[in-house]
Amino acid sequence: MSDENKDFGDKAEDAFDAAKDKASEFGEKAKDATKEFADDAKEAASDFADEAKKTANEFTENAKEAFDELGGENKKLMAGILAIVLGSLGIHKFILGYQKEGIIMLVVTLVLGGLTCGAGASLMGLIGLIEGIIYLTKSDAEFYNTYQVGQKPWF
Repeated sequence: MSDENKDFGDKAEDAFDAAKDKASEFGEKAKDATKEFADDAKEAASDFADEAKKTANEFTENAKEAFDELGGENKKLMAGILAIVLGSLGIHKFILGYQKEGIIMLVVTLVLGGLTCGAGASLMGLIGLIEGIIYLTKSDAEFYNTYQVGQKPWF
């Protein structure tokens, strides 16, 4: 019986060695596949980053052209649209060069808006909407003289 156990033990040891070799072989294949996948992913990410940079540069150039057209001497259209869309934050005030008034609108929106559950922000939004409509309904010359030359900060 001990010879049979010895044969059985040898067979088990051989099976274990074979399994160990197969596992090592499988591990090498998995390692190679992972490395290949990582290289492919790195290449794809690099291509994507290059394309994103190209798109961002094109967007930046087009945005500069658009803002140069809008933001020349007369900032009426840009200020009016920003007043309507982001009026509660006072962005249009900053565009026109009214830093103090822009900071007032921003602080009222953030601080009073938080303390009054949005009532302060709603008030500043309403003021922005009204100012945006006023800006856009004035003629270019009247807007320029009133808000850029005359520096009239409110309404």
